[in-house]
Amino acid sequence: MSLNPFHIAFPVHDIAAARAFYGDLLGCPEGRSAASWVDFDLYGHQIVAHLKPSMAPVDAAHRNPVDGHDVPVPHFGVVLDWDDFHALADRLKAGHMPFVIEPYVRFKGEVGEQATMFFLDPSGNALEFKAFKDRSQLFAKYSQCSPQY
Repeated sequence: MSLNPFHIAFPVHDIAAARAFYGDLLGCPEGRSAASWVDFDLYGHQIVAHLKPSMAPVDAAHRNPVDGHDVPVPHFGVVLDWDDFHALADRLKAGHMPFVIEPYVRFKGEVGEQATMFFLDPSGNALEFKAFKDRSQLFAKYSQCSPQY
C-alpha cells in the first residue's frame, strides 16, 4: 500500500526542546527551519513544530476511556511495523520517557491485534505510535470491539 505523506503543524513552547525530543530522542531528521519553526521527517511525514512562546506545558488534554486507559485527545503519531514499534518502545524506555499509556497489545489474538503507546512531547502534545500484527487489518472492523473505541 502506497501512502501520501501527511503534514501537520503543532505548537511548541521551546524550539530547542522540540529539536531534542523529535530529532534526538525520536530520531526524526530535521528539514527546513527558521527561528520560530522547524520541519521534521516523521517516518516520511512532514511535521512542523511552531513556536508559541506563551504556551504553558499542558497535560490538560481531553481524555476518552479506551481499554481502561485515559486516551489523550487530540493526538497524532504513526503506524509502524511490528518490530519497529518495539524498537522505538525500547528506545523510549531506555531514555526514561514517561508514558501516558505504557506500550501494550490490544485485541491480542483477534482481528485488529495492535500494539500501542502514548506519550507527550515537552510542550504537552500527545503522540500515539502503534503497530498492527497484520497491517492489512488497519481498517478492519473488530468483531468484539469495545463500544468505547
